Amino acid sequence: MIDVTVVGQIARDLVLTIDEIPDALASTRVHGRRETLGGKGANQAVSLAQLGASVALVGVVADDHDGERLLDRARADGIDTGAVVRRAGGRSALIVDIVDRHAHWRYLEDIPDAMLLTEQDVNAGASALTSARAVIVQLQQPPAAARTAAGLAGDALVVLDGATDDRDVLALADVLRADDMETQLLTGQEIHGAGDALRAAQDVLGRYPRLRLVAFGAGAEGNVFAWADGNLVLPLEDVPVADTTGGGDAFVAALTLALIRGEQPESAAAAAVAAAAQTVGHAGGRPSLGPEVINSTA
Repeated sequence: MIDVTVVGQIARDLVLTIDEIPDALASTRVHGRRETLGGKGANQAVSLAQLGASVALVGVVADDHDGERLLDRARADGIDTGAVVRRAGGRSALIVDIVDRHAHWRYLEDIPDAMLLTEQDVNAGASALTSARAVIVQLQQPPAAARTAAGLAGDALVVLDGATDDRDVLALADVLRADDMETQLLTGQEIHGAGDALRAAQDVLGRYPRLRLVAFGAGAEGNVFAWADGNLVLPLEDVPVADTTGGGDAFVAALTLALIRGEQPESAAAAAVAAAAQTVGHAGGRPSLGPEVINSTA
């Protein structure tokens, strides 16, 4: 049995670090450049593998040289890529992450429609879903694909990441994670701090009987967590921030793994916040985690 199967985006991730964003018709020097396996799905899968989980990935790459390189990198990271679709024609997704010295990022995204999952793609990878203890479904994928993935998960812990207005897929979730902006989209409520986020989390928790845990972003005040008989507000860790890209992906990965290992909500929440803090200290979304992230909060 696989610990976690991740359903989401796979992309080339080109990270450029600069001092300042130039004005129009101007240029600036790039101080750092690296290209890695990226996209939310791949970032979460890498996080899980680094945390010590067995992990499979369901996503799409093109049947091109870039797609092969992405799969090679994923396999080298210890990720099962058997359920990744190789789409004939087109080009693999590319995300350019431009980060300035103020830790402000800007994304340039080339994600062709053909690189998004379909219902057929998810059904083709059903064995990776039905054999997992937990399934993370990113709601940035088309609704039909997300709904199919959550439905195939069966008795596994279903973790939804993002925002959707599809009540059918929300009804299949055991855990729901959304950042500040996604929480506003999901609930239709303005989130000005931890109090607003906690009320929104408790409201969503009450609407969907299967939900065990809701984790919402609360801006500079950190993250809030709500479950049937408790809640928690955890501030952001006081660490230098180079780029928040990937912090949320590490958060979701650690939260999921801690829960399937039997951790209580409080310790699972602490592991999630710790994993995010370890990821935002460098440019780019690729994590650099270890099993101690969860072990130290148990």
